[in-house]
Amino acid sequence: MQTIDFNLHSSEGFGIAEKIVLLSFISAVILMAILGNLLVMVAVCRDRQLRKIKTNYFIVSLAFADLLVSVLVMPFGAMELVQDNWIYGEMFCLVRTSLDVLLTTASILHLCCISLDRYYAICCQPLVYRNKMTPLRITLMLGGCWVIPTFISFLPIMQGWNSIGIIDLIQQRQFNKASNSTYCIFMVNKPYAITCSVVAFYIPFLLMVLAYHRIYVTARAHARQIRLLQRAGNPEPRQHHPDQHSSHRMKTETKAAKTLCIIMGCFCLCWAPFFVTNIVDPFINYTVPGKLWTAFLWLGYINSGLNPFLYAFLNKAFRRAFLIILCCGDERYRRPSILGQTVPCSTTTINGSTHVLRYTVLHNGHHQEQEKLPIHTDPESQESCF
Repeated sequence: MQTIDFNLHSSEGFGIAEKIVLLSFISAVILMAILGNLLVMVAVCRDRQLRKIKTNYFIVSLAFADLLVSVLVMPFGAMELVQDNWIYGEMFCLVRTSLDVLLTTASILHLCCISLDRYYAICCQPLVYRNKMTPLRITLMLGGCWVIPTFISFLPIMQGWNSIGIIDLIQQRQFNKASNSTYCIFMVNKPYAITCSVVAFYIPFLLMVLAYHRIYVTARAHARQIRLLQRAGNPEPRQHHPDQHSSHRMKTETKAAKTLCIIMGCFCLCWAPFFVTNIVDPFINYTVPGKLWTAFLWLGYINSGLNPFLYAFLNKAFRRAFLIILCCGDERYRRPSILGQTVPCSTTTINGSTHVLRYTVLHNGHHQEQEKLPIHTDPESQESCF
């Protein structure tokens, strides 16, 4: 989720009370990230229906990246923060920093891929989605999410490209003579700061904004089409429900807007402060306070714990799978049996788009209207968080 460039420590350390609060908070973040992401991965592995949805491949890979962040990166950062000392050596400092950049950037790229997948599923015809999101393309996208970050993490960091021109400043901040402490310092020069921030945040952020904007516009258009379909199927609506269709449309649009705002809002809140500071700091002679860097960095780490809630817990199919796992396979939470046969019984065309009105045949022999959806809405998008 990030390109990490931080002169993490300032000359002033944390007091005992601050360290206790920090340790409690950080432990909660790490535990939430580990359990949440593990739950997502186990749910997809155990639920065959979840494995059939292409988007979930990205969600599982995202969960794996966030899990590695919470296991390989956060604990060492927490120990150094609380102990105010780095005791694991210079080489492991480089490895840990490279892992941090790699895994957090991979996480952000997964979020970008999920937004593009949802864009093709919701905004395009099913045939377009199937042509775009082939197994080969999904594999290439997932591979890119893991390979691209290596070019801004292990390669430049191990080669020392990030420290060209600022080596003296880094060595000065690695040691605190007053407290006889050593720190794992990762500072970056201007070219590295700009390149890594653009690759790890600004490009994915721009693509996510464009994709989710189109998804929201399409959701509003679908809501209007559904209202027209309802009117076409009921030419003489009951007088005591004059606002039923408008109410349904407003609820649909409001739900889509809230979901998209939550996703983009959390992403921006968690990562924008870090990456803005990441670019600004080299141009102001590295004067950003260490505690501010620490706060922005851990705000980004929190996103690894929030992702399971944003991309899985808001999904009805995932929630059902979670309940089955947590309740040890309780039959009450398994998928309900099919009561009847769902058949298309009529079609209509609105603005050149064919729609199907679906009805469910119940055991008692009566027809009850179940749903009216545009036929071009991809089946997988119905299981998304929208």
